[in-house]
Amino acid sequence: MVFLTTQRLILRNVTPEDADTMYDYRNNELCARYQRGQVRDREGIAALVERRSSDVLGLEQSALLAVALRDTGEMIGEIVVMPQDGAISLGYTFSYRHHRRGYAYEALSALLELLHSRFPEQEFICFTEAENLPSRALLHKLGYQDLGYAPKIQSQIFGKWLTPQSEAELRQATDPAR
Repeated sequence: MVFLTTQRLILRNVTPEDADTMYDYRNNELCARYQRGQVRDREGIAALVERRSSDVLGLEQSALLAVALRDTGEMIGEIVVMPQDGAISLGYTFSYRHHRRGYAYEALSALLELLHSRFPEQEFICFTEAENLPSRALLHKLGYQDLGYAPKIQSQIFGKWLTPQSEAELRQATDPAR
């Protein structure tokens, strides 16, 4: 299923053909160094793709989306959409072969627009490694606010479309004095 199309990209369900691409970038140091808990072995990735190949975008469960080039269909990355307790978190990995071409911004900005239009009451939160400067810059460019570093989860927290109460709670979680 195609979830959306941009000028250069298609966001769609993962397919068995994507497993080799995922294996390649998930095992490359440029992509893997900031990822936690991602399956990296061939069998695990094949099982993940099979299990997630019919995901749908909604608030009931997470969805794994392939980001593919519109012209060729080649997968260049993945985005996971994780709804929970009134918030939607996004995680993303793009192949090192396609870094610095604006694909992550193009895919995520279109997806954010779609998700916010469908679920305007949801808050949006992203977590990234403090050292992942490209991801932090991307989140700023997407309009996310840097809420600080949360030592308990060892992540930098970013939020968008947050209620004042949620923003205060997240900022409190990042305050080392508390």
